[in-house]
Amino acid sequence: MAAITPLLRLLPVLLLLLPPALLKYLTASNGPEKDAGIGELHPIVLLAGLGCSDLEAQLTEAYRPSVPRCGAMKGKGWFSLWQNTSDLLAQDYVQCFEEQMRLFYDPATNYYRNLPGVETRVPKFGSARAFHDKNPLHPKRCLDNVREALEELGYRDNDTLFAAPYDWRHVPPVPGQISQIYSQFFQRFKALVETASSKHEKKVIIFAHSYGGMVALEFVRNMPLAWRNRYIKHLVLSAPTPSTGFMRMIRGLVSGSEHMIYVPTSDTSLRTLWRSFETSIMGLPSPNVFGHEPLVVTKQRNYSAYDMEDFLAAIGLGDSIEPFRRRMVPKMNYFEAPMVPMTCINGVGIRTPQQLLFWESDYDVSPEIVYGDGDGFVNFISMLAFEEEMCRQPRQKKQFKSVNIYKVQHSELVTEEGAIKRVVEEILEANRISS
Repeated sequence: MAAITPLLRLLPVLLLLLPPALLKYLTASNGPEKDAGIGELHPIVLLAGLGCSDLEAQLTEAYRPSVPRCGAMKGKGWFSLWQNTSDLLAQDYVQCFEEQMRLFYDPATNYYRNLPGVETRVPKFGSARAFHDKNPLHPKRCLDNVREALEELGYRDNDTLFAAPYDWRHVPPVPGQISQIYSQFFQRFKALVETASSKHEKKVIIFAHSYGGMVALEFVRNMPLAWRNRYIKHLVLSAPTPSTGFMRMIRGLVSGSEHMIYVPTSDTSLRTLWRSFETSIMGLPSPNVFGHEPLVVTKQRNYSAYDMEDFLAAIGLGDSIEPFRRRMVPKMNYFEAPMVPMTCINGVGIRTPQQLLFWESDYDVSPEIVYGDGDGFVNFISMLAFEEEMCRQPRQKKQFKSVNIYKVQHSELVTEEGAIKRVVEEILEANRISS
């Protein structure tokens, strides 16, 4: 026994001398085939956050470009519109990009649409590699690390691992609202889940981050209950953006330097583009959660969650009041639980804006900020309200789990090593649970 002990002490050194492939094989102990109780993996569909899906466009004869060069692609089929933003400056296409990306609200139909003659679509539907961040400073915020961790477990693209990219400029509807974009998307999503489930004869796990969490939740809630019971194994939401609202959306609307999307252009033009999206008025603080507490303080007056229509007018967005009232307010008050097993993973303990101070009432100047708790993006009070509403129905409460990860920011939940490990643990647990 004494002779063996020195060898044991040398074992870590000897392992380092082995070829990497052999080392990985010998040290692997967490693979699904060795994890008791899992068996064959349940298929997973991924949904990443805001701006992660690519967009393609085609220009028809109805398109009237603002400048001639913007019509260069007319009649030439589909081309990448939102994929590689670094090329926009090099090709002098920023102005055209902003024009062709912009949305317009039609009060007659209560719906957002493209500029006439501009048609858009989301490519790579189904592939787990459909998402990528357009900001070169943050190349892996669109589930790359989560996907790689799942692939190490044995998941394979287009076999057991899929993705449902979506047009993030639009907001998923609650029942009774019209959305041609999401009506088509939900049908494709439904077919993807059914195909994945039938192929492996197992229910499907949906994992979604940030804004993708809202999209996933609305998808499940829009499906018939019998369909959910047959096809959905578990809904795992990481830092979902709740309909209860959060202050970061106000800051994104107001500030010329605080935007939700990355484009290498001026703050003013980017703010104008962002404000055209239906997404920009999504997630404004709900009165039911934030009450009468002043959220925006100016020299002339203060604005609480009850004053969002007045606030929109004050920052020059009077045209957004009607779609906010008709499309977003009903969403604030819709809390139907998905009635499937559900896990919410949130970051907490991070300084998160809870009040903006514009002392000179100049919205082009960065405000002073009063901070509270949250994940740096979503306020903790909003997370709690969302979870309480989800658990209000007894059947859902029995199928609901909340996981809070201290000192992990909103985007870090899908990039930071410890957070990804916890995400994978929850997915493995969902695989084990019988249903």
